[in-house]
Amino acid sequence: MTINPFLAKAVLQTYLQQQDTGRRIARFQRYMDRAGQGDFVSISKEAKRRQMVEKVTQEIVDNLIGSGSTNPVVEEIKNQLAQEFGDDMVFRYPSTGEGLQILKKTDEGVIELTNGEKNTLMQRLWDVALRKVDETML
Repeated sequence: MTINPFLAKAVLQTYLQQQDTGRRIARFQRYMDRAGQGDFVSISKEAKRRQMVEKVTQEIVDNLIGSGSTNPVVEEIKNQLAQEFGDDMVFRYPSTGEGLQILKKTDEGVIELTNGEKNTLMQRLWDVALRKVDETML
């Protein structure tokens, strides 16, 4: 078997290009490390906890409220909202892929909340969920 000199040269040339690129990247990283030595961000434990509480609250509001979850925290949030807005609220995600739909049972049937009512309820949902997660998180 013979190896074409052109192929050997192409392999060596590619290898040398990769080495040059690696050196440039290493040089750039050293430069960035030196440039960023004065920039050190420290987040307090309370701020980290608050971020975690907000992430969990967002997960509850986005995914669990409309899913029919039997999670005790979700149930407590729904019960609190039922006390404030009435027991006839239904949270669901339509099959069309739209966002959370909030329905209210009335004598005429089930109707969707208007934008103003929905905004008020969603703000209160966020407040209740945030407080509940904050209370239950260690």
